[in-house]
Amino acid sequence: MSSHRARRVRRALAVFPALILLALTACAHEPRHALGSPSAGGAPSSSAASSPGAGTTPTSPPSPPPAPKTLPWYLAQVPDFPPAPPPQVVRPTPGPTVPLWFRVPTDQKVAFITIDDGGLARPPAVIDFIREAHIPVTMFLNSPAAAAHTDYFKQIEAAGGVVENHTITHTSLPGRSYAYQKHEICGAADKLEQLFGKRPTLFRPPFGERDTNTLKAARDCGMIAALHWRETVDKGKVRYQTPTKLVKPGEILLMHFRPALMDDLLAALRAIHKSGLTPALLEDYIR
Repeated sequence: MSSHRARRVRRALAVFPALILLALTACAHEPRHALGSPSAGGAPSSSAASSPGAGTTPTSPPSPPPAPKTLPWYLAQVPDFPPAPPPQVVRPTPGPTVPLWFRVPTDQKVAFITIDDGGLARPPAVIDFIREAHIPVTMFLNSPAAAAHTDYFKQIEAAGGVVENHTITHTSLPGRSYAYQKHEICGAADKLEQLFGKRPTLFRPPFGERDTNTLKAARDCGMIAALHWRETVDKGKVRYQTPTKLVKPGEILLMHFRPALMDDLLAALRAIHKSGLTPALLEDYIR
């Protein structure tokens, strides 16, 4: 080989490493494409990287809150209560008349929810609300309403409610004859026993009105106590009869089978919780 040709080969060999280094540098600075996007040649790029966070378990988005006024919404609003204490049973003293109580004579930290009548409205969701929230309720029913809507009240009974006596016609009793009042109270008790298989033992006079004949007839019809109330609940508002605006141990709350009964039950539960009490069942305390 001539010396001139040898020099040309040596120059080419000297340039070759520089070309390789330049090519590698260009590859290192080639733009990277997002996952699934086309590369410069129209095919998916082999240099595409995983998206940020790849390799981690995706988290589900938080569940939306329940729609207002639905059963899940009501259930989510129910306060957490401590368990009701073992009940201290109160046994009314026998006599010619039943006692009339505005509150159960107990110092235990409990209060009692009662629902009256039954003929006006029966919101279907109430059954599930009572069952799912474990609300202890006593139902003072007029016997015609109980007969017309027996299945509804039986479902509440199966959820833990108890049926008691509120007369036949829901008429004001004071001033009526003993025979008339006995017919109203005994007739309702007979019908409720026929419908539900258990004779009522507690009585609520319509409007809370009564006289001596009322309390005597109640005793003669097998009742052991007549129950009044300390707080009323209507359209989701609790109306207190004391300036403290607190439910006291043993007190009874009154509401009715009306369209806003879901709101009334929730308001009662909140008022009981605010007072540091737990809902309990009347029938566990009065026997």
